[in-house]
Amino acid sequence: MASKTSHSGVVKKSITIISSQARVWRIIGNIVDMSWVTGVKKTSFLSEKKRGIGAIRKITLEDKNVIEEHIVLWESGSRFSYIATKGLPLHAYVATISLKQKGPDITQITWQSYLNSTDMSKVEFSEFLIQMGLFYEISLGNLKDMLESKPPRRK
Repeated sequence: MASKTSHSGVVKKSITIISSQARVWRIIGNIVDMSWVTGVKKTSFLSEKKRGIGAIRKITLEDKNVIEEHIVLWESGSRFSYIATKGLPLHAYVATISLKQKGPDITQITWQSYLNSTDMSKVEFSEFLIQMGLFYEISLGNLKDMLESKPPRRK
């Protein structure tokens, strides 16, 4: 059996969307509207707070896994960061979704995360990072298609 020690990594994916930054923010800033995120069945609030630092969301995936995420950074209109506290096979997970206006009605969205596992082998963790990258790519592609009024790539 492969030894299991602490492994850390970063996943970063970006996409450019033909849409204003304000329009993109209206979707991603509503942290329980995850209709663009692949594999998500349902999202709800676990906190009374609905926006900003301290808001907490519960994400139920299609595979029935439940993830709890806490907003830890909020810059309205441009970015937010969150940590997952339950539901992922990780010791640590923190992610930021940020927006950057690249021109009139052109917005770059970047989804970046830091991950750490103490329960996976190096090979398992490497495979997990690849899967997270694919998850981000598909989800960002879905958001692009939604905002540019195209059929979604896949759920």
